This record gives sequence, C-alpha cells and structure tokens, in this order.
Amino acid sequence: MANTDTNIAQLDAEKLTLRSTSLWQITWQRLFRRRSAIVGMIILGFLVFIALTAQWLAPYGYQEVLIGKEDVKAREKPCIHLLGCPADQPQHFAGIDGNVRDQYSRLLYGARLSLMVGFSTVTFAIIIGTTLGALAGYFGGWWDNIIMRIMDVLLAFPSLILAIAIVTVLGPGLINALLAIGIVSIPAYARVMRASVLTVREMEYISATRALGGNNFQILFGRILPNALTPLIVQGTLGIASAILDAAALSFLGLGAQPPTPEWGSMLGAERNQVFTAPHLVFYPGFMIMITVLSFNLIGDGLRDALDPRLAHVS
Repeated sequence: MANTDTNIAQLDAEKLTLRSTSLWQITWQRLFRRRSAIVGMIILGFLVFIALTAQWLAPYGYQEVLIGKEDVKAREKPCIHLLGCPADQPQHFAGIDGNVRDQYSRLLYGARLSLMVGFSTVTFAIIIGTTLGALAGYFGGWWDNIIMRIMDVLLAFPSLILAIAIVTVLGPGLINALLAIGIVSIPAYARVMRASVLTVREMEYISATRALGGNNFQILFGRILPNALTPLIVQGTLGIASAILDAAALSFLGLGAQPPTPEWGSMLGAERNQVFTAPHLVFYPGFMIMITVLSFNLIGDGLRDALDPRLAHVS
C-alpha cells in the first residue's frame, strides 16, 4: 500500500514538472543541443556587440575624410598585424576606401544598418503577411480567393526583380529599399500562416471555444494565432538573412542606401573596380555579409529542428 502511494506521488510530481515546462522552454533546451545553432548565436551575438559599440570601437567616424591626416596609399596596403602596425604604415586595419575614409570604421557602423534592415523588413512583412494569411485561412471563401490570388501575382515575379521595380518607381533610398523588400517578402509569410491556420482551426479546442460562444476575433487572435506561430518563427529567422542579402544587392546597384551611409552592399558596389588593385576593399564587406547571413541561417535551421517534434530525439 505504501509503495502504491509512493508511485502515485511520483507520477503526480512528474505531471507537475511536465506542466511547468512550457513549449518554449523545451524548444530552448533542444536548440542549445544543436552545435550549428550555437555557432549561429555566437556569430550573431558578436555582430550585435559590434553594432552596439561601433561608436567606441571605431577609430574614426564613418564619413570622416582623412585627407591631410594619413597617407592615401594606405588603401592599397591595409594594416593587418595583430600586434600593431609598423611605424611607417598608417593605422588602418582594413585600408582606406576610394573616398579616403577608414574602411574598418565603416564596417563596424555597417553592422548596425544591416541588422536594422533585416529585423525591420521582416517585422513589417510578418505583421502584414500574418494578418492576410490568418484572414484567408480562417474565413476562406472570397477572402481566401482575393488575398491568395494577390499573393500569387507577387510570387510570380523574382523577389529581387520586383524589389528593383518598386524602388525604381519610388526612387532610390534606404527607406524605399526597406519598403520594397518588405512588400516582396509578404507572400511567403501569408502562405505559411494560411497553411498553419487551416490546420489549427480544425482542432477540437477551437470547436469547443466556438460552441461556448466565442466570437471570430477571440477564436482567431486568442486561440488560433498563438498556436499557429511556430512555422512563422522559423520562416522569419531565415527571412532576415534573405532581407539582408536583398538590401545589399539593391545598395550594390545604387538603389538602396546612398552615400555616405555605411552599408556593406553599397561599399561593395563603390569599390568593385578595385577588386584587383585593392581586393581587401571588396573582401571585407563581402565577408561581413556572408557571416551575417550564415548566422541567421544556422539559427533558423536550429529552430526548425527544435520546434519539430519528429526531430526531438536528434541531439
């Protein structure tokens, strides 16, 4: 009899522990078991750190012209010595760009802009796409037909080509580039949310809420959306990487951030003719874009695996 009571108490304790462990706690535990996700978070943490501390880490302002202060020839031979530069060589770790500005300082300030571009455009696209996809999936009928046909039209064009067309109409500039990237990203999130809502709305607890007198607003935004966000989180993480690449491409073409804004894509475009005479001026901005996109892709892959119950046994 005592053993039975002990077993019942242990079962009750285990149930209480499971209840107190939320889905997000389990997700975080699974996420930190994936080495690729950990590497991505370390890289992203480093980028966030230099973005927040750029004004203290950068030896010069991002638009400070060095004429009269330093040797202009430093752009062809950057100082890369970890223990300090030779006395006869200017102290520029990444050289000087074509406008006689310190490339290292501009790279640091560029981290702020690239992260801001990724987060702002994806936030805009998620808000609009989630709303449209949720309405289409929940109400169906003509709501679904109208919204999804518009999304199909947008998806019929390559995203970068459509973004270039939008920026061409609106005019070059960072804000217009962000708006264009956000617009072309909406269909992906709308389709993901619609598919998720179509699945969740057939669950028994949704029928129970409806039977208890819940209105459409309460059911959609109080019950369905919180349980349909999982695939959207993964899509959003991967979408940040795509947004950063698209912004860099627009800036490379002269349609995004305008000089003297320190954006990695525009820095690449400005120095593309120096790829053989001063390759470091092209390599460093390209490398920063690469590791930023890589970090978000690694985190997105880790989140996808962590949120998938079929992969729960994979360490």
